[in-house]
Amino acid sequence: MTGLLIVRRVCRRLSQLLKDMVFFVVNFNTMRRVLRRVLLSPPFTTAMETEALHTDTRRKMVVGLGNPGMDGTRHNVGRAVLDCLAVRLGASGCWRGDRQLSSELIVCDLDGGRVILLKPKLLMNVNGAAVAKAGEMRGRGKPEDVLLVHDELDKPLGKIAVKLGGSARGHNGVRSCVDCLNTDVMRRVRVGIGRPSGHTSVDRHVLGRFSPDQRKVLDSVLVQSVDLLLSLLSPPGGAADAHQQAKQKKQTKQTKGQTEEKLQPQGQEDRAETATPQT
Repeated sequence: MTGLLIVRRVCRRLSQLLKDMVFFVVNFNTMRRVLRRVLLSPPFTTAMETEALHTDTRRKMVVGLGNPGMDGTRHNVGRAVLDCLAVRLGASGCWRGDRQLSSELIVCDLDGGRVILLKPKLLMNVNGAAVAKAGEMRGRGKPEDVLLVHDELDKPLGKIAVKLGGSARGHNGVRSCVDCLNTDVMRRVRVGIGRPSGHTSVDRHVLGRFSPDQRKVLDSVLVQSVDLLLSLLSPPGGAADAHQQAKQKKQTKQTKGQTEEKLQPQGQEDRAETATPQT
């Protein structure tokens, strides 16, 4: 008799637990649908907010994907690139929060045009909702004008690549943007962070911070990523494009000079050093 009572109690508790799980799942899906509907519905904006984003001309938008409050982690390297880009453009102190977009943004000038820098304040998995919302308020902007900057597991730290549309390749932030914009034509700047070593899980790896040695490599990667972004954003012959070409020529010239110095015969180098002008 006692055993039967224990079985009944266990069954009752399991039944209640099952009901709670079903309730949680149903409410979670409902909240997700409501959140997406609210974020993607036409906003009530003031004249100042409308003027800040909505124009008659197309604007390019650079989006740094990541999680709010987790700067310094591998998963937020896209946001770190955007911070460096803002510094390069002289607009590092111009970030402002926008509740309608659930984002931080800067609208700045570049080679006679306007560029929007956007850092969503939503979780990585729903970054696309903020991107789609900002796209609606940009006027004649198109998905082709959106440039996503994000971390890439399949590239080692120190490697940067540009991807012209295509699948999300397992990146939840990119997948969210593809789903919310209903297209995959957006360009992406993929900043390598490498895969985890040993028994470290992928989640723990991407949410972890860079080591001191990796930070040294990352500093150089951020500079190169900004250079790449400026070349992608600038029209051919623009100021930023000309600056980038001059920088590349300077690097090529330095490399060529180092190569010629290595190839110069030792005796000739010695004579050049010891030669004195004739009188």
